[in-house]
Amino acid sequence: MVCPESDESAALGELADRLGRLEEQLAEFHQRSAHRESVIDRLHEENQRLRSGIDRIILEPVVTDLIRLHDQLSREVHRLEPNGQDGLLLRSFADDIAQILDRCGIELFSASSGDPFERGRHRPVTIVPCDDRSRHNTVAEVVAAGFGERETGRVRRPAQVRVFQYTPESL
Repeated sequence: MVCPESDESAALGELADRLGRLEEQLAEFHQRSAHRESVIDRLHEENQRLRSGIDRIILEPVVTDLIRLHDQLSREVHRLEPNGQDGLLLRSFADDIAQILDRCGIELFSASSGDPFERGRHRPVTIVPCDDRSRHNTVAEVVAAGFGERETGRVRRPAQVRVFQYTPESL
């Protein structure tokens, strides 16, 4: 005759074993799920970085051409104004281009006469001799605006400036 207590304890032992295996499988499943989630998160971050880089690569020639067009329009405005001609229409085109560049994440920057010359943000196009030591290595005049990336702060094209250089008068 089979003892009912031994049947019950055997059944409980088997049930405990099955529950233990189920618990192990559940823990293993949880580990795999956590690993998959971390892989998904990493791939998402990488995808975002790649998309950002692709956007920059695609926009690169457009931004370069817009900067060049802005310069041409600005030069034409400066050429017309001293002759008494109205460069308002051309100035509005240059302003429109600056807005387009702004939407592409490119900011226009300039300098004022007397500002200190900043290597990297300014590119000297000519030297203007002066006899005032306090004006040495300062901006005399801005020839063309500079452009920089808003997101990274990288200067895409330095402002083109004329720079004062102190030259003492010879006796």
